[in-house]
Amino acid sequence: MARELVDLLWRDHPAAPAAGARGPRSKVTTTRCVEEAVALADDDGLDAVSVRRLGARLGVAANALYTHVGSRDDLLVLMADTVRARQARPTGTGTWRDRVRQVADADLALYDAHPWLLDVTDQRTAFGPGTIAAYDHQLHAFDGTGLGDVDRDAALTFLSDFVRASARARRPDPHAADMALVWSAWSERLTGYVGERYALARRVGAAAGAAMDAPYSAEHAWRFGLERVLDALGALVARAGTDPAR
Repeated sequence: MARELVDLLWRDHPAAPAAGARGPRSKVTTTRCVEEAVALADDDGLDAVSVRRLGARLGVAANALYTHVGSRDDLLVLMADTVRARQARPTGTGTWRDRVRQVADADLALYDAHPWLLDVTDQRTAFGPGTIAAYDHQLHAFDGTGLGDVDRDAALTFLSDFVRASARARRPDPHAADMALVWSAWSERLTGYVGERYALARRVGAAAGAAMDAPYSAEHAWRFGLERVLDALGALVARAGTDPAR
């Protein structure tokens, strides 16, 4: 019988119930199953992850894996928690803005390393030890700001939502490598097509395109957006009665 997801998540805790001892000793463990599933998702994407395919990869029958990982939905939660547990933890030095920027950079790096994580939206990930450890660490970025517990949680959620959206925008675009050439080749003709009908769009688009050498730059959007997020949080910190540059 499969253990409940919460017990699988906390399987290494001394208080966690042991796996069933009946029958022959299993050739795999929950940890190995999850690690192989993460590798599979990293290589081929989340759609490639199934209990059947994981079983084939491990050399065991798919039915034998349900004891170790529960359902496929449970497996995705276990995978997400595993990569969160291994996520880099910034040192937490500098001003609160420095610390929050470090948190954002670490989260973006995690999504870049595991793009499939963006598609794991199961809220049960919040119960995992890796996710809780990451949450606790990230909350400390707001130490000394004077924010109350509810606002501290909301501030982190605000930051996390921005990072997640930015990570989606940075997903590989099959046409991205050609955009600089396309922009260079088409910009003059596009100006002629647009004419004066959309004068503001033409002027702003031309200025931005020249600056970024493309119609869109995920890196520029990331840097600009993160600073605006920090500015917004700075206003919240200021209302909490402390110096926003602290």
